[in-house]
Amino acid sequence: MTNPLLGKMNRRLADIKPSDIRAFDEKVSPVPGMLKLTLGEPDFNTPEHIKEAGIKAIKNNMSHYAPSNGTQGLKEAAADFINKHYNLHYTPDETIITVGATESLYTVFASIINEGDEVLVPTPTFPLYFADISVSGGKPIFIDTSHNGFVVTPELLDQAFKSHSNVKAIMLNYPSNPTGVTYTREEVKEIADYLKDKDIFVIADEIYAEITYGEAHTSIAEFLPEKTILINGVSKSHAMTGWRIGTINAPAEITRELGKIHQFTVTAAGTMNMAAAEEAFKNGYDDGAEMKKEYEKRRDYLVDSMAQLGFECAKPSGAFYLFVKIPDGMEQDSFKLCYDMADRVKLALIPGASFGPGGEGYVRLSYAASMEDLKEAVKRLTEYKKMILG
Repeated sequence: MTNPLLGKMNRRLADIKPSDIRAFDEKVSPVPGMLKLTLGEPDFNTPEHIKEAGIKAIKNNMSHYAPSNGTQGLKEAAADFINKHYNLHYTPDETIITVGATESLYTVFASIINEGDEVLVPTPTFPLYFADISVSGGKPIFIDTSHNGFVVTPELLDQAFKSHSNVKAIMLNYPSNPTGVTYTREEVKEIADYLKDKDIFVIADEIYAEITYGEAHTSIAEFLPEKTILINGVSKSHAMTGWRIGTINAPAEITRELGKIHQFTVTAAGTMNMAAAEEAFKNGYDDGAEMKKEYEKRRDYLVDSMAQLGFECAKPSGAFYLFVKIPDGMEQDSFKLCYDMADRVKLALIPGASFGPGGEGYVRLSYAASMEDLKEAVKRLTEYKKMILG
């Protein structure tokens, strides 16, 4: 019997489905022998000096509420890290410490969106954006970049603005989940030049900024500091996903408003977790260097292996994902393909359709896994291809 109160819940929830990525991962995880290249989580452990800082904080009874926007030490360390790495100029007052970048995103959308506001979202991209925009009363406007090398350009943006008159913000994610594609400095500057006269927010999820191969990351906040709400954190850069520490940086008058939703949603991030994150930002400038070298080796191995198997993919220049085109002759419905692959050869990849328009016909592989596991994954993928195509 259906609970009659179900019909009295927030009507926007009816348009939101649980995460396809999590649902797929949870369904295949219990299968014995399943090899998963699914979730985007570093397979490295948090560096020892950071763990020791967390342990010290617990022993020193740092178990009480912290200031809502974060401890002063962490805000200073986070701003300093971001400023030095990306040529920015944020102050601690322009910094909010959140419960992971996920909470950062919810805080931002809940703070800026009014009913019916439109948010431009280049796709394929992280599907959490779609849900956060919708539950906040906004409307995601998808810009399919799959025919443009998975990058958005001023030309694509211009088409979107010409056909939508109520744009409140644009959501940028680079290096990208799921494609691993990022933007050159010139491309970022071109986008910034186009947007500089637009009266909109620029929400930049740059959580993978420390994981680039070749050219260093350029933040759009460097060119549009007055418009940009910058999302970052320690999850990917310092292998600290479970510590749940993210950051928001924006002009002080904007962070003051964002802080209201943040405070009434979570009160504050965990005090001892913030102590560990402060250590990461202060003394972990190079913690990600060795991780990045290993990711790059894995990327090169997989790109070459995929090419030999006839699987096309854009060579990722950041993050730790490959977005692989399903070859002709195979099932093009990415969900059907992934479930069939998991069933036949016990290899779990994420369906590309999870990431919005332009994602169907692709699958996402996370190479945040050991080289041994990646070699086994290629072996199983080879076996699967022979089963299907002979």
